Amino acid sequence: MPVPRRASSRRNTPDRAVTDLCSLPATTLRRLIGRRELSPVELVEASIERIETVDPAVNAMVTRAFDAARAAAKRAEAEVGDDNGPLHGLPVAIKDLNATKGIRTTWGSVLYAHHVPTEDEGVVAAIRAAGGIVIGKTNTPEYGSGGNTRNDVFGPTGNPYDPQLTCGGSSGGAAVSLATGMVPLATGSDFGGSLRTPAAFCGVVGFRPSAGLIPEESRVVGLSPFPVEGPMARNVADAHLLLTGMAFHDPADPFSKPVDPALVAPLRPADLSRLRLAFSEDLGFAAVDPGIRGTFRQRLARLAPRFAEASEAAPPMQDAEDVFETLRGLFMVSSYGAILKATPDRLGPNTRDNTERGLTLDVERIARAFAKQTRHYRAFNRFFRDFDVLICPATSVSAFPHDLWYPAAVEGRSMTTYMTWLALTWGITMAQGVVCAIPCGQDAQGLPFGLQVVGPSGSDRKVLEIALALEAAIAGEADFILPPPDIDALRLAPALV
Repeated sequence: MPVPRRASSRRNTPDRAVTDLCSLPATTLRRLIGRRELSPVELVEASIERIETVDPAVNAMVTRAFDAARAAAKRAEAEVGDDNGPLHGLPVAIKDLNATKGIRTTWGSVLYAHHVPTEDEGVVAAIRAAGGIVIGKTNTPEYGSGGNTRNDVFGPTGNPYDPQLTCGGSSGGAAVSLATGMVPLATGSDFGGSLRTPAAFCGVVGFRPSAGLIPEESRVVGLSPFPVEGPMARNVADAHLLLTGMAFHDPADPFSKPVDPALVAPLRPADLSRLRLAFSEDLGFAAVDPGIRGTFRQRLARLAPRFAEASEAAPPMQDAEDVFETLRGLFMVSSYGAILKATPDRLGPNTRDNTERGLTLDVERIARAFAKQTRHYRAFNRFFRDFDVLICPATSVSAFPHDLWYPAAVEGRSMTTYMTWLALTWGITMAQGVVCAIPCGQDAQGLPFGLQVVGPSGSDRKVLEIALALEAAIAGEADFILPPPDIDALRLAPALV
């Protein structure tokens, strides 16, 4: 669906140099800065111009920190040297679930609509220490609850390929800011698919790492490995670059441990011809739209021969929905039960519904869910004794209108909660998988289509290097290449909110 072209006096024709800067990979930009061939000041100004002219059509960068970013860029320009951090001089968008010192942080909640933290969250501090320049905050559903980015503070975020469609969630604003060239790098987070779904709907890359690789000291339930922070970018190498700035050790996160130096070394594409591939349309249990199934089969018919072996197979996922629903309900009660009790009318429908359902759980069901999840985790790891990588679709449907909270049905099956349609992603979360979501052309609707490249916990570098090789393979298939969003059309489109 094309973006409508309409005249507007709000936005001007961009300078070609600005357009080029906004299209360059982060790794290239960082190299140019290191060689003093590009000033961080020039790069930040290019990002600001792109945000100001394009964001009205999509509503992704909901809080802007331009003055602070300009000041940081001037410091970065003066400090360019051999010992700079990996992100030195690069603009980075921060998801509005991460606390940022002096910059409004709302968590998408009306309760925090005017909240300005006095300290950075650990991952934000790490990005700044690595030289990243915080340029603004990206939109998210309330508390990250949902696969569609909309909330009562800022409204919806539109898909860069059609602003009337959803960009996914909960890292939707991050994905849109990347796809439209507002920033070269953006942070995301993932519980049931919050990095992977928007990456797929917007044609960018999202990486769900092993629990604790990027510590999160603010997580209410510290012993849950399901919610993780992760990098988002326009290609795999850029996502890895941001990962090197986000990963650190913090004992406040029970899963955190010292970062393996090998993880942050430059990536090398895996030799696919030596690897055993497992592929699955539905992980054996998820409802998947026939159009998505058909696109996936067509992609795998061309990609699978590049591997040493390729088999249609999936880890056992029996009772996956009940296990995930139970353990997520427990997490929601721990995180939002007190808010529900004190101010139920101030919670959005997703957070309220999930927390209310969590309150109906009994201890026996919770105990069974923990035991089943452990069995799923172990079976998932055993699966990778026979395979090097699993590939499956990143979403079960094409992007749908953003005024819907979630699709009512998929493949004739009713979606009973706002999470049901995300089974392709939360099924892997439940088994603590490592995933890199990568774009792979267009689906049957002409919208972005994405793949999940999956490995077991601890296989972060291996998954990234396989994704890097697949990215190159996709680039060699002309009809698999996703065209970028029409930036000129977005400049002329009406404001979304």
